[in-house]
Amino acid sequence: MAVLYILPVLFLAVFLGGFILLVIGAINFHLSNSEIPPGVNQPVKLRIVHVILIITAVVGKILENIGICSQVCFLRYVQGGKTLGMDPKLFIKNLRFEKVPVRIYQPKAPSASQRRGVMFFHGGGWVFGNLETHEKLCRFIARESESVVVSVGYRLAPEHKYPAAYEDCLNATIHFMRNTEHYGVDPANVIVCGDSAGGNLAAAVSQTLAGRSDFPKLRAQILIYPGLQALDFNLPSYQQNQGVPLLFREHAAFFVLKYLNGHALHMREVLEGSHIPIDIKLNYKKWVSPDNIPEKFKVRGYKPHVLLDCTAEVYETVKRFCDPNLCPLLAEDAIVHQLPESFILTCEYDVLRDDGLLYKKRLEDNGVRVTWYHLEDGFHGIINSCSSDWLSFPAGK
Repeated sequence: MAVLYILPVLFLAVFLGGFILLVIGAINFHLSNSEIPPGVNQPVKLRIVHVILIITAVVGKILENIGICSQVCFLRYVQGGKTLGMDPKLFIKNLRFEKVPVRIYQPKAPSASQRRGVMFFHGGGWVFGNLETHEKLCRFIARESESVVVSVGYRLAPEHKYPAAYEDCLNATIHFMRNTEHYGVDPANVIVCGDSAGGNLAAAVSQTLAGRSDFPKLRAQILIYPGLQALDFNLPSYQQNQGVPLLFREHAAFFVLKYLNGHALHMREVLEGSHIPIDIKLNYKKWVSPDNIPEKFKVRGYKPHVLLDCTAEVYETVKRFCDPNLCPLLAEDAIVHQLPESFILTCEYDVLRDDGLLYKKRLEDNGVRVTWYHLEDGFHGIINSCSSDWLSFPAGK
């Protein structure tokens, strides 16, 4: 009879031992392919955050392999956070704008005049993120700026491919702008804002609304380390920061492919630059080129990349990378010069840094006023780290 009790224990011990070895192996592999630059403030803390993400991803992959749930679903569940409850300074309400779930944060204190409105689009590579992951950030913006903040819970990839997220953000913004009086907001003082993929969506929405005359022009766009193009993953920042947490170069390509197609086929071609025909790349070279990056951003290990051509088969699957609603950096000058005043945040140790720098130049070349803030010790995702009480970073705050 004792054997009947010993066998399950042995099985559990073997399983746990194998699981621990698998996790340790994954951690070692990912850490050996990552880099914490010396310029990052509190590097040990960033390494801890990175290890937590690795462990979560490995557990999710195991659950997917044994048929319990997909890795994406598990990661969304873990990252989803929990509702924070009441806020003494804010009215918080969940609504739907044109079938799109939104969460509105309104200051309780009376205002002598109409408030500004902030449409906020969360980051997460179009695959992750929700109303909960950016809850603390949206509360902070609403409280500190005394603004009405509308956080948009747009549809996510790979279940909902491009242009689903863009359409949700656009429709929610239009609905809000047509109904600002219901929320005590000045219709001429509405801002679009987003981090990472949310910055991409904010830029795309801003461009779409730039030529509209049926309601007031947007007051401003706030782009927090946005991803704005998918033509060149070999710009200086992609080379220099390819292994810096929290966004690797491969991850950036993976996410935009998931958003576009629902899968990440041809990622090798995207990374090496053989996914867009040379003649098309040359056509956009005036906007997407290392030549437009200030020299001081190239001194840290940048090597010019040789232009590669692509096959018709590969281009067919990614040709919508030339769509400005997906890659706002490629919009025509006629659109860009109509854009509102802009704020762009870039981080030195971020693969997306140069997307922001290139867009800054495009805006300024077209007469758009730009406020640019560069975090010299910043990395991708540093703003949302403020949602954690003990894993936040001074620069993010």
